[in-house]
This record gives sequence, structure tokens and C-alpha cells, in this order.
Amino acid sequence: FCCYTLSGSINHMMTLAMHELSHNLGAKGVICNRFLAIFANLPMGVPAASSFKRYHVEHHKFQGEDVLDVDIPTDFEGWFFHSTARKVLWFLLQPLFYSLRPLAVNPKDPTKWEFVNIACIVVFDATILYVWGIRELLYLVVGTLFGMGLHPVAGHFIAEHYVMNEGQETYSYYGPLNWLTFNVGYHNEHHDFANVSGKNLPDVRRIAPEYYDDIPHYHSWVKVIWDYIMDDNISPYSRVKRVTVENGQIEDLKSRGGLVK
Repeated sequence: FCCYTLSGSINHMMTLAMHELSHNLGAKGVICNRFLAIFANLPMGVPAASSFKRYHVEHHKFQGEDVLDVDIPTDFEGWFFHSTARKVLWFLLQPLFYSLRPLAVNPKDPTKWEFVNIACIVVFDATILYVWGIRELLYLVVGTLFGMGLHPVAGHFIAEHYVMNEGQETYSYYGPLNWLTFNVGYHNEHHDFANVSGKNLPDVRRIAPEYYDDIPHYHSWVKVIWDYIMDDNISPYSRVKRVTVENGQIEDLKSRGGLVK
């Protein structure tokens, strides 16, 4: 119970701290933000911060673009996880797909920052294991898996970009779980102004309500999860997918290691 509620919620919060830091919004200077992201990554038990930054920057630059935006589920996910029971399974396996999909769709050679990230996690995990034991280490790692799976906070994975209303690609959430997630629910605001910190995203909505208040948005991530699972018309295919970048441009970007190394 504690692993699901406490570790799951807190470690998911740490993934969203990594998200905030991937935009260099936690401190002055890129290097400081990189180290803070690795620090936020420590209690998750698995290295993620440095790789997440590389892929997330491309999600913003090439949202929905085939190959470049690895947030888009694969064809296999859309084909297989279409029934209610299979969508529940897909949710439970979300940490697996979220971490392995980039390696299958758009693999990148690791950089020095990823090796630093791995080294820090190994040292941290080894310290937890030596001082407290395997149960305490599993509390952190399993909590990460729970928090990114069938968990209320993980509803933002669906709420952000799954097309629930035809013609709208990105959705905001204005509910209390924003308090635990650095206001990531303000997602239209975030994509419009990616360099505005989560703390200030509510001010963006307050300053320009005519752009946000009258378009479809959510007040419950739990309901988003329920609707996704129970509605036969919604599946991993319910994403906008586009092909606008030429293969030559994609290959050139890959040869450079992506937008960020």
C-alpha cells in the first residue's frame, strides 16, 4: 500500500521534476539543471533523466512527428492493446513502453551525461542496498513502476495528447493533482510557452483565459484513465501522427545525436 501510494506518487513527482529540469527551469545554467535532474532521478532507482531530456526536447520540436516523437505509441501497441482488458494491461506496462519505445523507434548513442546518470544511480542504489537492504531498494524501484502505471497521477500520460475531441491534439488539466506534478496539467500552456516554469503556468491561463478556458480540458485524471480504458473508440492509436520531416533531415538529425546530447 505504501509502495503504491507514497513511493508511487513521490517518484512520479520526481519524473515531473525531471521534466521541469529538462527545460532548464530549475536553476540558472544548463549544467546545474542536468545535475539537479540526476538528483531528482536518484529515488526512482533506474537511470532516466539524461535520456529523457534528449527525447523530450524533440517531442516539443516535432510533436506527433513519426520517428522523432517517441511519445507516439508504436503500431504494435495500437494493434494489440485495443480491448478494455488489454488497455488495462497496457497501462500496467506503461513504464516498460515509456522506457523501451525510444530504443526501438529512435535509438541514440549514449552520451557522457547518460554514463554520469547511470553511475550516480548505481552508486545510490548500492548505498541503499548496503545500508538498508533489498526491501528498501525495491520500495523505491517498484514504487516507480507503480507510479508510472495504473496510478491516478499517471493519467497525465493520456490526458496530454490523446485525442478525446476531434481536432484537438493537446489538453490541459485543472485539478488538485497539479500540486504534486509541478503543474504539468497546464499542458496547452506548457506547449505554448515551454520556457515558463510550472509554478507560473497558472498565470499564463489567468492572463490569457480566452485561449484556454473555452477549449476542452479536464478536471480529473482518474476519469481520463476510466474513459480511455472503457471507451472502445479510444486506443493507443488515438494520437495525431504526422509525416512532415523528410527522411534526409531525420537521418541528419540522428547523425548529430539529436537536438540535445
